[in-house]
Amino acid sequence: MNERLMFNLVDLAGTFAFAISGATAARRRNLDLFGILAIAYITACGGGIVRDLCIGAIPPAGLSDWRYLLTAVVAALLTILAYRWVERLTYPVRLFDAMGLGLFAVYGANKALAFGHNAEVAILLGMVTAIGGGVARDVLLARVSVVLQKEIYALAALAGAALAVIGEYLHWPVLWATWLPILLCFALRVLSLYFHWNLPRFGREHQG
Repeated sequence: MNERLMFNLVDLAGTFAFAISGATAARRRNLDLFGILAIAYITACGGGIVRDLCIGAIPPAGLSDWRYLLTAVVAALLTILAYRWVERLTYPVRLFDAMGLGLFAVYGANKALAFGHNAEVAILLGMVTAIGGGVARDVLLARVSVVLQKEIYALAALAGAALAVIGEYLHWPVLWATWLPILLCFALRVLSLYFHWNLPRFGREHQG
């Protein structure tokens, strides 16, 4: 299996995992069929669409490539049909989610660089690619995004995107510049789940 094919397969696997998380959240809110499909698709593709709009890649891949829509729809339908079973697969789905997080962060950063943008834009849009869909999902479901209140998630994506940009600027071999940042993001996310790492939170001050 060549590198490009494996990259595409992991990309779609991440899309599938993100779509499952979106469909599961929508199912918990008792949305109808269209609502579940819409939330699944937005969760899986929202970040990439925002990235492509920002860098001028029109039309966005999430809209023009039928594989993303099909993957999201299949994931949503499977979630609906096997909802109770999917609910029990929290840990495996999180592993796919972590892999997708790293892949989307690195791919987003590389795509921004390929379109001629600087390091800052590439790093930020790499993070947006990875977390944008989840943030959009939470906004549509009227809840504070998990990304903003707990867990090492956005920070892991930011670290992966930053390392990918560093690798490009230092002309690392393709395998190092691609898979080392993905591994870094994946490891940070998985370790944070295992050890319950969180960024500092600041409670409200009590007023007398």
